[in-house]
Amino acid sequence: MIDFNFTNNNKLDSGSILVSEPFLLDDYFSRSVIFLCDHNEEGSFGFVLNKYVDTKISDFVDGFPKLNTKISVGGPVDMSNLFYIHTFGKQVKGSVKTSNDLFIGGDFNDIKKILTEDNTAVNQIRFFIGYSGWDKGQLSSELDTKSWIVLNNVSKSKILDCSNEDIWKDTMESLGGKFEQMSKFPINPSDN
Repeated sequence: MIDFNFTNNNKLDSGSILVSEPFLLDDYFSRSVIFLCDHNEEGSFGFVLNKYVDTKISDFVDGFPKLNTKISVGGPVDMSNLFYIHTFGKQVKGSVKTSNDLFIGGDFNDIKKILTEDNTAVNQIRFFIGYSGWDKGQLSSELDTKSWIVLNNVSKSKILDCSNEDIWKDTMESLGGKFEQMSKFPINPSDN
């Protein structure tokens, strides 16, 4: 089991992690863990951390270094674009600080240059196809129906780690009590 060092207080904020409850039946969000990049009165957006595609970035971006990393399906919105969060900050022109000392986007040529010069920097970036978005009040409404568990103070290393394919289960187990029991429920209750 992985220790996630978080606070579970249901307070939504940029940088929160959303963990779907085990019975949420949705193609994109079933058993999802989402990094919430922005949350304000107008809406929210973030990236699913635990759904992956089998394609490497170098397979569809010319000149991109061959790196040992995965691309996540960030959500159902704008799936024709590649998004990324990273710790490079001002090294990447146009990147925007979110929270947890993470940045979103910026000049893709800067990203290519950094990763070409230092392939260990791959641990400081995470790539996504698409993103998850909520209109004004929509996410709060989903919290009211208990679709999500909100975690705060999750480290950037946990957010950037794309090697843990069991992040949903590990997170639920880390919550303990009823959540630990829920982590063992089958995806389809009739399989029980």
